[in-house]
Amino acid sequence: MTQHLVPIQKPEDINFILGQSHFIKTVEDLYEALVSSVPGIKFGLAFCEASGACLIRSDGTDKEMIELACENAKNIGAGHSFIIFLKDVFPINILNAVKNCPEVCRIYCATANPCQVIVAESEQGRGIMGVIDGFAPKGVEDDEGIKWRKELLRKIGYKR
Repeated sequence: MTQHLVPIQKPEDINFILGQSHFIKTVEDLYEALVSSVPGIKFGLAFCEASGACLIRSDGTDKEMIELACENAKNIGAGHSFIIFLKDVFPINILNAVKNCPEVCRIYCATANPCQVIVAESEQGRGIMGVIDGFAPKGVEDDEGIKWRKELLRKIGYKR
């Protein structure tokens, strides 16, 4: 077995969700979950089929996001993995809908941070071992940091 560190390629302001599922129906069910969660949502998703034709299946509402999802899915190349790229929407707005999709087994991350996917490869194929999401902590927040966090959440509408 060998290991690879696969960086997620994306614009800085784009969020994504990386996960694992178990069935080709994932593409259609995730599409339906996303469009019914946020009206007018712009996204692209790609799913790496793990049997049969072993194709990358894709869908979405934004051509750029679909292409981004397909390119990153190809780079990761792990069976039954999926990746969703989101434009102008945060993962928190759709994450429960994604997790509630019957085919979804696991979510590895949901972030806009720089991210690296740790992939194992054997003679059979590839699998995701985990992710490196963002950077290591630089300390513990103080009173000023707490105040900043609380103000930010209220400013962007996630707390009152």
